[in-house]
Amino acid sequence: MMIYVGNLDYAVTSDDLRALFDPLGAVTLAEVQVKSRTGQSRGFGMVEMPSDSEAKAAIAALNGSEFRERKLTVNESRPRRTVRDLYAGGGWFGGGAG
Repeated sequence: MMIYVGNLDYAVTSDDLRALFDPLGAVTLAEVQVKSRTGQSRGFGMVEMPSDSEAKAAIAALNGSEFRERKLTVNESRPRRTVRDLYAGGGWFGGGAG
């Protein structure tokens, strides 16, 4: 399961993120998202855990908790929406049946 971790301090590294989740179960990926031009953190990261039950327990344990004086937002990652999705789903122009 992919997990979204938001409201991270900009100084948090991918290794810090992995260390946060490691005690809660197996972690296959822990990556803080960075801006491609500057390399600066975007303030959120993604964690992948192979076990859904461990992932759900980690979400329950960490959502709303404090990490480096910031309250984390932790939930199951949703597929990323693109501009094409907005057009196809009628997000911008109504998309009502004609």
